Parts: sequence; structure tokens; C-alpha cells
Amino acid sequence: MKHDHHQGHDHHSMMVQDFKRRFFISLVLTIPILALSPMIQSFMGVDWAFAGSSYILFALSTVLFFYGGKPFITGARDELKERSPAMMTLIAFAITIAYLYSTAATFFLKGTDFFWELATLVAIMLLGHWIEMKSVMGASRALDELIKLLPEEAHLIQKDGTTIDVGVTELKTGEAILVKPGEKIPIDGEIFEGTSEVNEAMVTGESVPVAKAKGSGVIGGSINGDGLLKFTVSKVGDDTFLSQVKHLVEEAQNSKSKSQRLADIAAKWLFYIAASSGIITFITWMFIRGDLAFSIERAVTVIIISCPHALGLAIPLVSAISSSIAAKNGLLIRNRLAFEQARNLDAIVFDKTGTLTKGEFGVTDMHPIDISEEQLLTIAYSVETNSDHPIAQGIVRKGEKLSLKAKKVSDFQSLNGKGLEATIEGKKIHVVSPGYLKAEKIAFDEKAYEQLASQGKTVVFVVEDKKLLGFIALADQIHDHAKKAIEQVKAMGIEPIMLTGDNQRVASHVGKELGIDTIFSEVLPEDKNKKIEALQKQGKRVAMIGDGVNDAPALATSDLGIAIGAGTDVAIETADIVLVKSDPLDIVNLLKLAKATYSKIVQNLLWATAYNVVALPLAAGVLYNQGIVISPALGAALMSLSTIIVAINAKLLKIK
Repeated sequence: MKHDHHQGHDHHSMMVQDFKRRFFISLVLTIPILALSPMIQSFMGVDWAFAGSSYILFALSTVLFFYGGKPFITGARDELKERSPAMMTLIAFAITIAYLYSTAATFFLKGTDFFWELATLVAIMLLGHWIEMKSVMGASRALDELIKLLPEEAHLIQKDGTTIDVGVTELKTGEAILVKPGEKIPIDGEIFEGTSEVNEAMVTGESVPVAKAKGSGVIGGSINGDGLLKFTVSKVGDDTFLSQVKHLVEEAQNSKSKSQRLADIAAKWLFYIAASSGIITFITWMFIRGDLAFSIERAVTVIIISCPHALGLAIPLVSAISSSIAAKNGLLIRNRLAFEQARNLDAIVFDKTGTLTKGEFGVTDMHPIDISEEQLLTIAYSVETNSDHPIAQGIVRKGEKLSLKAKKVSDFQSLNGKGLEATIEGKKIHVVSPGYLKAEKIAFDEKAYEQLASQGKTVVFVVEDKKLLGFIALADQIHDHAKKAIEQVKAMGIEPIMLTGDNQRVASHVGKELGIDTIFSEVLPEDKNKKIEALQKQGKRVAMIGDGVNDAPALATSDLGIAIGAGTDVAIETADIVLVKSDPLDIVNLLKLAKATYSKIVQNLLWATAYNVVALPLAAGVLYNQGIVISPALGAALMSLSTIIVAINAKLLKIK
């Protein structure tokens, strides 16, 4: 797969270089052609003609026609073979008519040749194509450049603990790698020793360095901070994060949106309009003036100026640039058609856990009795360190954050469904649920407990030798940016809806905190897609945002399926768009980019259409009697300028 992408990129790069080379050689040939042209000499008031100069002019023009015009002639052949004549066919048609007429005028036809028009036409068209292809290539180059910047070697840790430098391409999954402070991480992996902060800005768009410790994943291409890290290789070759991102971006750029398909149809019809207009223009001027050279010149100008070049570039370039911008910001577009519809959404359904909340317990309240908060937490932390339960880990994270020192624990055991038991400094400690207290007839403040429970919090009690030391409340923590994201979604006129398997009490508390009015609670994983279908039956266009694990059917059912917090696992099949980070604000950025992309497409299409509406009659010579006439070369310049304007406008795309 990777090899094919690389080949495609190299082919595109070779084509850019080919157009560049052909342009400069054609430009060199154009100078003597202009100097030898009788029309140019007449205009400049000079006479550089000599015996055989017309044949030299013909020879130079022939070389230019077959060398400079080759891409257009072969392109026309391919279009005609596919039975979809378009831009290349029009250009080839125009330059062939210009060449054949001028050749006839040189040898046996009365009239003035316009080899100079042919030369300038070919040179300008080559320049326009070269600029266009550079623009398209530039949109995809960012990821290629990033992959090129990956280190070529990695510090491989051998069985005896020593390290040797080996080529990154030789690495295998499971091998141990050492990364020194300030070095680039060479490949994807999972840390087994060390802590550090890693700069992932260039690969995920995350501007703040990310704290990494044992068990954390690392991405090849990110930059290590001040710590020494050791990790095992988890992915190699095409499976690495950057390779998958590049593959997804290329897929998105190659997939055609609804707007693109409409533009393709419009470009095809514009070919027939242009060709017909050229023929009608020729017949009309022959009837009015009877001047073959003038009539052909008008027809060629009409065909050139109405080439649907800008129209053909209007959408693909915007699509390529938007895919690239999205990827740099950790927004991976897998389905352009669905992405295009993001601007029309009526509702966004958020799966609560892992999307609006962090998906992990955090300490929210502490109520010590006759001891300090630090003492209460230290006792609980010492016991919970021995457990992998999500609630235990919430207390452990709090303890680690406060740099608490765990006390020595003995006789540790788990009490089935009730909590944990251990001995600390000779005293029996229990970190338990309210059920344990009731069973042991230990009094506690039930009113305070009920108040916390009504907010969707889980309460654990700390007991020392049957004496209650206090209680700690934990909850699935609301994401730092969730409230701001919901506010911005509402400001866009989109209804936020929360979907969760939690009970009504917990769901209502989170919904109230975030300002979400519509809540679906106690929904089983297999029923999530039914909720999406019910909304769609109301005529709503619905996006679903989840973690991509148990949300797969709902993501597939929705009009726009978004998987959030994918991390290095970006190949989530059921999602239309994959968000690398777990930041709800990325959803807002996605909606902004979709609207900005559509806006740029509309601007480009309006420009391309308006240009044709104005330029075509002028090229046909409707204002000839008023002294306004456009030559084929000026027509080519205007057409190329129109294309360049479209390219520049596309380049201005950004997330507003």
C-alpha cells in the first residue's frame, strides 16, 4: 500500500517537473517565433524578414507545437478514450486548429499565420498547468515532509541492556527502543520505563506537550522532552500512525464529494458549450466578414477562454487543502461526502463517556472526620494502590498528583462487591461502599451521601478499626473543554444531545452542568443506533460522536459518524471522520472547517462561472465594432489568470 502511495507521489512530482521543463523550453522557442512573426514586426514597426524566415518560423513553431503541446494532445486522447471530453480536449483542439491554419497560410493559403499566437498560447497554458499542479501537490506535501523528517535510525536496546543504532525500517514489533531527551521518537510504541513530556504538535495538532509515563503510547515523529524514555515498538511500516494518516488523507483527496461530481458534469457540458460556441463564432464571422484568418482567430479564442479549467480546479484543490489542514489538526476525513454535509447538521449526539467526560474517575469531594484531608487521602491511597479498579485508580491518580507517600500495606484483600481491606501500621483499614457500613452498622451522614449520589458521584468510605475516618466522592470528570464546545455548537444553531448508558440521575447532572437539554439515558450499546434512527425519522440530519468501540452501529447509522480520541488507532472503519485527540473543541473545529471549505468551493465556482459568462462573449467578438477584441494569447492569459485566482483563493482556506 505504502509503495503505491509513494509511486503516486513520485509520479505527480515528475509531472510537475515535466510541465516546468516544457514551459521553459517553450518560452525559449517563443522568443524567436515572436521576433520572426510578420504581425509582431508590423506592430513594432520593424522588418526582420529575410529569405526563408517564414520556413524557420514554421520549423520552430512545429517543434513547439509537438513538444510544448504534447501534454494537451495526449490528455485529449485519454479524455476522448474515456468518452468524457473536457479541458485537455479543448486546449488540444484550439492549438491544433491554430497550428494547421498557420501551416496552411505559410505554404499555400492566402492569409496571415498566427504562429506567435500558438507559441504564446502553449507557453501560457503550460505555465498555468505548472502552477496548478504545484498547488495541488503542495496540499499533500505536508505529510510527506513530516514522514521524511522521521529519524533514519533508532537506539535499539539489546538483551544485555546495551544499545546499538539500527535503521528504523529494520525495527520489528516488540523490540525495545531508547529515546534520549530532545530526540525525535522514531516509531510508534508503548513506554515501559521513564517519564517525560512529548511534543506531538506536528502529528496531532496538540499544541501543549503531553505528559508520558509507563503504559503511555508514543507516536513516531513527535519530539521527546527532558526525560529519558524506553518503549516497545507497537507498530511498523504501513501500520504506523503517520502512514495511516497519510493513507486516510490520500483516500479523502481521491474520493469525490457531491459538489465535485456536479462540477465534473458542469465541466463536461462546458466543453460542448465551448466547442459549439467556437463553431458558431467561426460561421458567424465568416458570414459577416468572409475573413478566414479572423474567423479562425475568434473561434480559437472562444475555445481557449471558455476552457473549464478554473471550474475543474475549483473543488479538487479546496478538497485537497481542507484534508491537509484537517490532518495537521488531528481531524482525519475518511468520507468527503459526509464531511461536506457537516454544515447542514441539525443535531449532534454525544456519547457521554470519553467524549463529554474524560472516561476516568477523579476525586471531586473529600469529607474527613477528625483528621486532615491529606491524612484521609493518604490512607485511602495506600490501600487503593494495590487495586486496578477504575474507582481505585481515580484515588491513586489524585494521590500521585499531590505526591503523597503511600504507607506500607499488609493483609490486602478485596471484599466482593463492597470494597477493599488491608492492614496499615497494625490497624485494620476498610475502603468501602455504603453497603458495607450498613451491614456493619457503622453510622454515616446519609444526607451528605444522598446529595453527592444525586450528582452522579460514587462515594467510598474510609474506616479504621470500625471507626469512620471520612468519605471521598469520585465522578467521571467532565472534559475541560466540553462546556465551551457545547456552547459553540448551540451558537451554530445545532442541537446538542447526550446519549449514555448511565442512569437518569447521573445523566441529568452532567447534562445540567454542560447545558444540554435533550438527554437519552440508560441506553444499552446495541440500542444506540435506534436513538439515531428515531431522530432521523423526525427529519433531522444527525451526527454521532463516540469512541468508536461500542458505538460502531450508531456511527454507521448517523449522517456523520465521528470517532473521538482515537489516539494512534486511526483506522476506525465505521467512522466518517476520526478525531485523534479526545478534545470536544475539535468537533467545533471540524464544523468550522466544513463550513469554511464549502464557502471556498462556492466562491471558486461563482468566480469560474462568472468568468466564463463575461469572457465568452468578449472572445466571440461581440464588442469588435467598439474596438474591444481579445486575441487567443490574451484569452489564454485570462484563462490561466482565472485558474491562478481560484488556486490562490483555495490556499487561503483555514479553520476560522
